[in-house]
Amino acid sequence: MSQTQQVVLIMTDTQRFDMLGCYGNPDMRTPCLDRLAAGGVRFDRAYTCQPVCGPARSALFTGTFPHSNGMWSNSMALGDNVKTIGQRLRDQGVHTAYIGKWHLDGGDYFGVGRCPDGWDPEYWYDMRCYLEELTPEERVRSRQTESCEDPELTAEFTFGHRCSNRAVDFLRRFHESPFFLVVSYDEPHEPYLCPKEYVDLYRDYEFPKSRNIWDTLDGKPEHQRVWAGARLKADKDALRIRPAHYLGCNTFIDQEIGRVLDAIDEYAPGALVIYTSDHGVFLDSHSLAGKGPAMYDEITRVPLLVRWPGVIPEGTTCPHPASHIDLVPTILDAFGFAIPRILEGKSMMPALRDPGQRVNDVIFCEFGRYEIDHDGFGGFQPVRCAFDGRHKLVINLMTSDELYDLERDPEEMENRINAHEYAALRDALHDRLLDWMNRTRDPFRGYYWERRPWRTDAREATWAYTGYTRQRENEEYEPRQLDYDTGLEMVEAHRIKKL
Repeated sequence: MSQTQQVVLIMTDTQRFDMLGCYGNPDMRTPCLDRLAAGGVRFDRAYTCQPVCGPARSALFTGTFPHSNGMWSNSMALGDNVKTIGQRLRDQGVHTAYIGKWHLDGGDYFGVGRCPDGWDPEYWYDMRCYLEELTPEERVRSRQTESCEDPELTAEFTFGHRCSNRAVDFLRRFHESPFFLVVSYDEPHEPYLCPKEYVDLYRDYEFPKSRNIWDTLDGKPEHQRVWAGARLKADKDALRIRPAHYLGCNTFIDQEIGRVLDAIDEYAPGALVIYTSDHGVFLDSHSLAGKGPAMYDEITRVPLLVRWPGVIPEGTTCPHPASHIDLVPTILDAFGFAIPRILEGKSMMPALRDPGQRVNDVIFCEFGRYEIDHDGFGGFQPVRCAFDGRHKLVINLMTSDELYDLERDPEEMENRINAHEYAALRDALHDRLLDWMNRTRDPFRGYYWERRPWRTDAREATWAYTGYTRQRENEEYEPRQLDYDTGLEMVEAHRIKKL
């Protein structure tokens, strides 16, 4: 079995899967990431666990879903007993370093500037650390999109460039040791800070409009229509999508990633390299903007590239569903460490060695709330989603549900939740979703997820619902939980609690 002693995880923020040339967009200039794809495997159906910055990262770096780790909204911190991949690898003797956006400490957008347990304090560098290097005037400048129009704004001024500097230094100093390095860029998230030359590349470029720009959201959840607001009535024929700053920042961060890839090639050429992004962005698809409580591909589908020289075949693609929840188990497996039972994903190693291998029959996504420190962005919108590679079932607890057939309807225009010909498939996917909620101890589960208007065979409502309880399988760091009825250590992880 192949093992590695060196892993680099690179991630961006708000980089949609089709913002890379290697994903079939000939207009995007991303030569560095395209080169990474050519050297390994490109996952064509990779998905985030929640399309919001903090919760997405919580799953990616803990191997547990946001509803499990306690971080189902921005501005919420991980639970005290939740261990990150950094802690797990550090405890196995691996040198772990995290450089860049963290977003898991419950602070504001920028973080608290303090290194959490499990990572090298010398290299810790979140966005607050960056801001504290700047004067008050420079801080304001760093948060204004208009700054990109200043010819004197240089790459050296940006957060992304300074993250790359630290990553290159780490690789130079520690390339002879076992290490796990994370480089987490904020770019291309707004304010899209980058030198003007990158914006100029797309100054006159018009982003192609997909058919779902004209989505009226008829027959779809009410909260989506509320979210869309005036955009629903806008003249879509006259609409011109010209996100020059966003696209320019995509190309800029590609160049910064290229600097890190060059350093890997020089100092750690055999390292396992993983690249992904936390979520996408709508760009007016489905009459929506930004990201939030929806499961459309524009915000849930993410780029995922993996290179491992001598282990992963070069220039290959994997067409099967993949999830961020599987990255922690995969990294542990690559190091040759046991995969803890508490993790809620599985190793993708079979698909890395043979991209034709299917690891997941179904993958899951969720939504809780966008933010908790203010009253904007829709409030609490509980959503759970199951995707089998073709069919996507979305349960919107407070509104109506959705079912899409991405083979027949890749732009997710037609909601088939009540279509008779999909009833059997829909119900089977629904059963998988309910089982997943139970297995992962979803704190929001209850009879209402099962008793949907279209589910004619649902069981009678019961206050106890399933009565399902689960031992938290954190054997490496916690004692066994004690059984409520006996006071003794729980032997079986799953049981029916007495009423």
